[in-house]
Order: sequence, then structure tokens, then C-alpha cells
Amino acid sequence: MKKVLIIALAFLAFAGSNSFAQNEGMNMDQQMKIWMEYMTPGPMHEMMAKHVGTWKMVSRMWMEPNAEPQVSEGTVDAEMILGGRYLKMVAKFPFMGMQTEGWSLEAFDNGKKEFINIWIDNMGTGVAISTGKYDEATKSIIYHGKMYDPVAGKDTDYKSVSRMISDNEMIFEMFSNYDGKEIKMMEINYTR
Repeated sequence: MKKVLIIALAFLAFAGSNSFAQNEGMNMDQQMKIWMEYMTPGPMHEMMAKHVGTWKMVSRMWMEPNAEPQVSEGTVDAEMILGGRYLKMVAKFPFMGMQTEGWSLEAFDNGKKEFINIWIDNMGTGVAISTGKYDEATKSIIYHGKMYDPVAGKDTDYKSVSRMISDNEMIFEMFSNYDGKEIKMMEINYTR
């Protein structure tokens, strides 16, 4: 098993960025130690693991800043995958007369010290990707990302905030720019 791990790590090191050539002063044990630290789940992964389980969700989406929100209810099943390194959440809910399914894949990159979120759903063919940092003061992960807006015909910027209120309650908010002002476009409350 250790031999397989060493071969896999060596492949990643060569394929990823010429790290061996860039770190000629390091021996194999030093490089292995760095890879082991990079690949080992830590406190932020433990925090993500608190999401594991089935959640009831109530979402509110504003189509325009002063409009009444579109409200829908659904469920989310969350699990840690690949040895506790990533959080996969699958949401199912009705929206505008259609049954919607969306997948979120969340990571914490030990090297970059940042969260990465990837969102896909059956309401489009694109991928929304955002990165964020944990804000200790608000106990939130604050993400910034881009997603394609088919009406505008281009990528648009967005911000989202994810916060665990308790072990059985969390909230997700999403914001975009509208006439130069940040407005809330979505809020999802999760309970279990």
C-alpha cells in the first residue's frame, strides 16, 4: 500500500507542476511529508463533515430586487467523500414548475488555505465555481465566484455566504450586483 501511495504521489508531483525540478534541494522524505500534510483532512474538513445527513430546505429566490420571493421546499442529502476530503450535497426541490436537482461539491484546499465550491444543476449546462475563506468573526464561509448568465450572454460575479447556526440549522445566502448595488438574490434555510 505504501508503495502505491508513493507512486501516486510521485505522479501527481510530476504531472502537477514540475515540483521535483523546482525543489531540487528537498529529498524524497521531505517531499513526501509535504504531500502527506496536503492530502490529510484537517479542522476545516471536520467542520464540513458537520453537514453530513439529510436536511429539509426552504429556499427563497428574488427574481427582481423588490419582487416577492419565489419560495420552494425540498431536501438535501450530504455526505463526505474520498476519505473525508470533500463534501457532496445533492439538493432536490421544485422551482418554477420544474423538479430541480443540484449538486454541490465543496473542498478545503490545505495548500491554498481556501474553500472551493462547485455547483451544477439541471437548470443549465454550466458550472458555477467559487472560492472563499472562513470568517471567524461571523462563523461563515464567504465565497466569491462566477457563473454564466444566459440572458446577459456572459459570466457574472456573485458572492455567497454559508453559515452553520447550530448542529441542526444552517443558512446559505447568495448576492449579485444590480445597478451597482449588492442585492440578495437567494436565501436557503436548512434544518434537520
